[in-house]
Amino acid sequence: MADAVALVLWFGVTLYAVFGGADFGAGFWDLTAGGAERGRRPRSLIDAAIGAVWEANHVWLIFCLVVLWTGFPEAFASIMTTLYVPLTIAAIGIVARGSGFAFLRVSTRLSMQRVYGATFALSSLITPFFLGAVAGAIASGRVPTNGEGDPFDSWLTSTSMLGGVLAVVVCAYMAAVFLVHEANRRGDAALEVYFRLRAICAAIVAGVVSVAGIWILEDDAPRLHDRLLDQALPLVIISMLLGLTAMLMLFRDIPRIARVCAAAAVAAVIGGWGVAQYPYLLGTHLTIDQAAAPEATLAWILGVFGVAVVTVIPSLMLLYVLDQRGTLESVES
Repeated sequence: MADAVALVLWFGVTLYAVFGGADFGAGFWDLTAGGAERGRRPRSLIDAAIGAVWEANHVWLIFCLVVLWTGFPEAFASIMTTLYVPLTIAAIGIVARGSGFAFLRVSTRLSMQRVYGATFALSSLITPFFLGAVAGAIASGRVPTNGEGDPFDSWLTSTSMLGGVLAVVVCAYMAAVFLVHEANRRGDAALEVYFRLRAICAAIVAGVVSVAGIWILEDDAPRLHDRLLDQALPLVIISMLLGLTAMLMLFRDIPRIARVCAAAAVAAVIGGWGVAQYPYLLGTHLTIDQAAAPEATLAWILGVFGVAVVTVIPSLMLLYVLDQRGTLESVES
């Protein structure tokens, strides 16, 4: 039962990485779009693409926190007390990003639009970096069970920096692929080419960072390194093949399939991390079974997840379908 709840947690992390990551990546492209005139059209597409769904994607972050808190309370307490610095920065980034995006859409003064736009864009870069740093600290085993890990040394490491950089790059890649599809759906050939080039560049950078990460993990997190190249190797290879397929689909101007392949590649990476870390939740000192709540609690978590499968997930799917069909835009206008 503990493994089943851990699988539910992995499910939530994966969905947040894909959908929330694409939102954060959109902010990255907003930040790098250039000046007001040069970046006007890319930013307009970004605003239209995420305007109806950006807040809904945080459902998965809340879902992950609740499952971790109730299903594995000891691990939750250890992570929160050791990694409170990067988690606090990430939380502030999420709040600042949401505020910036919301106020940007209703502000009429150019000076304030620039302030809110910069807040949205910079927060979209900061938040995934520090969430990636948290993942790196957990994966490298620097969160002790007693929660008394060093508040800075626990995440100011090469593995955490790798996790932060990789999170930013992958988010940018996901967003660019999604925006290629959005531009194609709207019949904007120029923006389709614009974001296709950026998706390919981001994919190449992600590949380079991942390869460099092999040597970083070998030195800083040897167990994770060895298991990624052993038990988790099939998922690593699948992720690589899906990433290459996504690039091929972009070259062949089939963005719908490229989007699916890109999302599946990210899911495979997170699955590889899960396999490499199993059966431990923290380092090599706290297993999933040891961290699990009583079975009655786990049973309730699985029951609530079952309810969510037939209520929340279809609702979110309907939201995405309506957004892709442009129905929400017509309602808003």
